[in-house]
Amino acid sequence: MSLSSMSRVLLRNYRHLSLSAPKGAHNISVISTSRGMASDASSYQFETLKVTTPQENILHVELNRPEKRNAMNMVFFREMKECFTKIAEDSDCRVVVLSGAGKNFTAGLDLMDAATIMAPDGDQDIGRRAEVLRKFIIPLQESNTVIERCLKPVIAAIHSACVGGGVDMVTACDIRMCTKDAWFTIKEVDIGIAADLGTLQRFPKIVGNDSLVRELAYTGRALPSEEAKEVGLVSRIFPDKEALMDGAMELAKVIASKSPVAVQGTKSSLVYSRDHSVNDGLDHVRVWNMSMLQSEDMMKAAMASMQKTDATFSKL
Repeated sequence: MSLSSMSRVLLRNYRHLSLSAPKGAHNISVISTSRGMASDASSYQFETLKVTTPQENILHVELNRPEKRNAMNMVFFREMKECFTKIAEDSDCRVVVLSGAGKNFTAGLDLMDAATIMAPDGDQDIGRRAEVLRKFIIPLQESNTVIERCLKPVIAAIHSACVGGGVDMVTACDIRMCTKDAWFTIKEVDIGIAADLGTLQRFPKIVGNDSLVRELAYTGRALPSEEAKEVGLVSRIFPDKEALMDGAMELAKVIASKSPVAVQGTKSSLVYSRDHSVNDGLDHVRVWNMSMLQSEDMMKAAMASMQKTDATFSKL
């Protein structure tokens, strides 16, 4: 069957398929395999991160400094960039779950570590010291931007404290879930700086409440889980960390079962459209689909829907 014929069949059946989907169908376990083996987590070796493959096509990246409440030191920032740059090119990975080991998601910036690096050099004039700090901040910003730039969806599973740099990080993720005891704070104001790793740029666009953003950023007030859900920072709340991780993995499994061409194209369009006009966004997705509509995934998905079977998509 040609692509055009398959497209016509898909369009004829779309209305029926949408209306007949059973309640809660998004929670049904779906099997989808890729050609070759699952991501080899053993190739992801880091000091501050633990990377595992809980299920095929899913990577679990865990902040792994529990004795320091997952405080973010310079090694962490470097390794986050390395990790997600590698994930972006890992054709076996389709979705990432990001969580924290120990009692807290993260305590934010490791102040002791940062202080030793940011200490001013008395022999330099103010212009040269400023340039040193500018170069210091760039890779820290990149450690979060790389999450957003990676076309694999990233689910942040947040428990207990998410402080300062943690908010910078999770606002760069695609989906945020948390435990009932989770809380968020834009803590930078309490250490005498403006948040500079992404919170002030991404948080307002997520919650859409300028007044609340300014209140939180100016005061450092803790945002509890229920309020975080109310304003749209998180989409789901779980009673404890175990339930949170189960929920995150189940969602990751559903996403991994979908066409990687469709999912990654969707993320690319959503991120681009956030920062551009509607017309620019339409131009972007049109150019993307000029190529991607020729993918085998559309035909495979249509056939699987009509035959009520699970589609098997090749790795991308």
